[in-house]
Amino acid sequence: MNTALRLLTVLGGSALLTVAAGWAVDRLLRRADVRHPETPLWNALRRCRPALQIVLFAALLRGAYRQTQWQPLQDHEAGVGRVLSLTLIGAGAWLVVGLASAVVESGYARYATGTRDPARVRRVRTQVTLIMRVVTAVVGVVAVAAMLLTFPSFRALGTSVLASAGIIGIVAGIAAQSTLGNLFAGFQIAFGDMVRIGDTVVVAGEWGVVEEITLTFLAVRTWDERRITMPVSYFTTRPFENWSRGGVQMTGTVFLHCDHAAPVDLIREKVHEILHRCPEWDGRGWDVAVTETTPSTMVVRAIVTAKDADDLWTVRCAVREQLITWLSEKHPEALPRLVLAPAPDAGPAPFGPGATGRVPKQGGRR
Repeated sequence: MNTALRLLTVLGGSALLTVAAGWAVDRLLRRADVRHPETPLWNALRRCRPALQIVLFAALLRGAYRQTQWQPLQDHEAGVGRVLSLTLIGAGAWLVVGLASAVVESGYARYATGTRDPARVRRVRTQVTLIMRVVTAVVGVVAVAAMLLTFPSFRALGTSVLASAGIIGIVAGIAAQSTLGNLFAGFQIAFGDMVRIGDTVVVAGEWGVVEEITLTFLAVRTWDERRITMPVSYFTTRPFENWSRGGVQMTGTVFLHCDHAAPVDLIREKVHEILHRCPEWDGRGWDVAVTETTPSTMVVRAIVTAKDADDLWTVRCAVREQLITWLSEKHPEALPRLVLAPAPDAGPAPFGPGATGRVPKQGGRR
């Protein structure tokens, strides 16, 4: 058998076996997905097919490339073997991460389907996200270490590196003190249930929703679509408001400054009418009361409820807008105004224009 035929046999045979194995595995996973539709595991595992085929192809070539007896390969046998080994290690790491991701995501999906508590679902989602980041980081570090060990020069340096590991660890710990603090803070947030993905929080005076949590930073999406990125250590060392703790239901207030002649009973009826027409109001409760007075106005407070922070904002805006419109159209005297005229029943000013009284003498009778 000549060299060209051997090369074609090795490459073609490896490619054919790889394609056949990938097709067979995908076929089995598809059948398993049809038989067990209650779990997304089998469909998620199908995404690992490219990594599996690369692993198989690299492994077959790594074991059979010497059989080709092709002169260019023989001249660079060590380099070709090292390239195939690096490819095999990288694809193997990709496959391990894909398998772990499929298992974790399917477990989370089944848990989210069977759990009605949104707070628990967000907590598990946060933990799953951080666990997958840790697994990816560990697999990546191990894969890089395995790749470096394929080079003889790094093997020779291994003894000296291990001998100085203690000093390097101390120096690295001091230099990366902030990074390590954020790393441990990330674990504390994930498993301490302090804040979760999807929670509504107020940090640094900004209101938003937690969009992403990593081992080192946390991203908050504000109402105007801005992203605030903060180190996770901020949430373990400083106070912040978490409106989703203890449930996502919320109570809000709407304040109006009205004239003292405003019809409070009619305002109370109008607020009740507005809430019944507002789909975001959850119906748990409402109230209208005068909470404060000033020399020129009184403060009317309306209390409303909603199932979450977004709906509460909508309800408050709807009550405020419709109530002001109704007052301006039906009861304009209820809106604040600047009074410059005297009271209707008051007589003329004793010392002003038109006063007819005499100016009393000072000091009494002489």
